[in-house]
Amino acid sequence: MTIQQISVFLENRAGQLAEITAILADHQINMRALHIAETSDYGVLRMIVDRPQRAASLLLEHGFVLSMTPVLAVVVPDEPGALGKILTLLAGENIDIEYVYSVFGQVQDRACMIFRVADLDKLASLLKDNGMPPALHGELGIENE
Repeated sequence: MTIQQISVFLENRAGQLAEITAILADHQINMRALHIAETSDYGVLRMIVDRPQRAASLLLEHGFVLSMTPVLAVVVPDEPGALGKILTLLAGENIDIEYVYSVFGQVQDRACMIFRVADLDKLASLLKDNGMPPALHGELGIENE
């Protein structure tokens, strides 16, 4: 149900993102989602890839510091207010969102969002009970390694 997100810690210097994408491309690893958060001292690249274990191993071999984090992918109707409905459900259950970002492209003509919350099982159950089951690995083109 959950998918693995790779978080890579980046120095604030030009070329780091290019280096990471080149490593992934050289090994035929495809990115599905990407988010960068920054501070004045460093950045955090969060990404979903089609082969997370392989990507993490390669990046570690190249000296990058990273972590793997379970997240939940949620398919959302591609229409105004759809994300708001999910956020209202979460608020009603007092589920605090650590962060959220979107997946490249669409899944079956619907948008897809990546959610990180403290209790992923509670979020998955809530969404399923309300007719919005989490996206599966195959729907996102991610190998279940």
